[in-house]
Amino acid sequence: MPVDRRFRHAPRHRNRVSVAFMIGVLATAGVAVGADDWGHVMRQTRLGAFPDSGQAAQMPVPQPARGLTAQDWQDARVAWAYFEAHYRAETGFVDAVSRYASATLWDQGSYLMALVAAEGLGLITSKTFETRSAALLAGLERLPLFEGRLPNKAYDTRSLAMVDYENTPVPEGIGWSALDVARLLMALRALEMRAPQFGPPVRQLLASWDLGAMTAEGQLWGATRHAGETEYLQEGRIGYEQYAARAAALWGLDSLYASTARPILAWQEIQGVQVGTDRRRARSFGAITPVASDPYLMQAFEMGLTAEAAVLAGRLYQAQEARFLATGQLTSVSEDHIDQAPHFLYGTVFGNGRDWAVLSEAGAHYPQLRSISLKAAVGWDALYGSAYTQKLRAALRDLATPEGWLVGRYEVDGRINAALTLNTNAVVLEALHYKHRGPLLQ
Repeated sequence: MPVDRRFRHAPRHRNRVSVAFMIGVLATAGVAVGADDWGHVMRQTRLGAFPDSGQAAQMPVPQPARGLTAQDWQDARVAWAYFEAHYRAETGFVDAVSRYASATLWDQGSYLMALVAAEGLGLITSKTFETRSAALLAGLERLPLFEGRLPNKAYDTRSLAMVDYENTPVPEGIGWSALDVARLLMALRALEMRAPQFGPPVRQLLASWDLGAMTAEGQLWGATRHAGETEYLQEGRIGYEQYAARAAALWGLDSLYASTARPILAWQEIQGVQVGTDRRRARSFGAITPVASDPYLMQAFEMGLTAEAAVLAGRLYQAQEARFLATGQLTSVSEDHIDQAPHFLYGTVFGNGRDWAVLSEAGAHYPQLRSISLKAAVGWDALYGSAYTQKLRAALRDLATPEGWLVGRYEVDGRINAALTLNTNAVVLEALHYKHRGPLLQ
């Protein structure tokens, strides 16, 4: 039977690699950065300034763990239903998109985080948690590696064969994403903290991967095949880069420079709010510049926000609430799959020089497909618990299905965005775990 491609796994982490900066081939012994725009920006010593104490007093404050309501418990059970319906027992993996047998390491990191959150919430038994965790680790051990070094960017969840983003087998692979690997590294750390018996197999797995290949000089580096050659790319935009750097640092990798946004920070006024953006502009680098909710929410739910990330997250949230107050349009933007071409979009507060840009991986703008994101709504509500976030959640209540939460609702006409994805449901579980018990890594 032909694959149903309506909700196909769009090149989500090709998105993340196109968020990377193509700067040429690295020498085996080091990083060769020429006199290009990237090198010029990163050699500058000016650091982005942060608000003074008076401005900081106006910031929203992350809420502590405070327990769940009856509705929250129901919402959590809906989210876990995705992982029941889309689990591949033969490999231990979960499909990234409903009925499409493909996934990346980012997706499996999200699944593992969902598994830890579900166990922490008591939605699954300890036996189920241990059985599924062991199966996932066994699947990860079976993965063929790109050039024998690190996991490929995408795999068939039925066979674990290396594939491209169309799920076509590519025996030699298509490269690795440092951000995807970092997402899994964060989840593996959460797993061994929750269940120390998994520490030895986790470390045995990671010892078989060349983790050092994904970092150099404090930066994160991915690899891609181009015209039969392997090229190395510096990865990350604001938010994503800092999240991945914190994950890599948990395993002793050299990601210090990428762990702060200050070297690449520029403030942009949006809806009267000064929002932190990435000053490495798309025109110079040929890469999209999404300022999105997801990396800040994940930092909060998994590790807790740093002082820097708390400011950036607070401003990002305030701009979304301010847009609603100014226009009456419910606003909750996130990277999300959509149920039509181009299948995956970055809903942003700022991107590629535009306020409220909705970007494809190629940089095309789709304002007519801006969604009110379910996972961002639940996430911001868990973090701040405001009257506005509660309004968002109430407006999206009808997105629950027997197999998990749908992605969101289109702003322009209120139609449901009927994509059904792993990452939406994983973020819901992480958010509700945070609301009930606090960050996962504690």
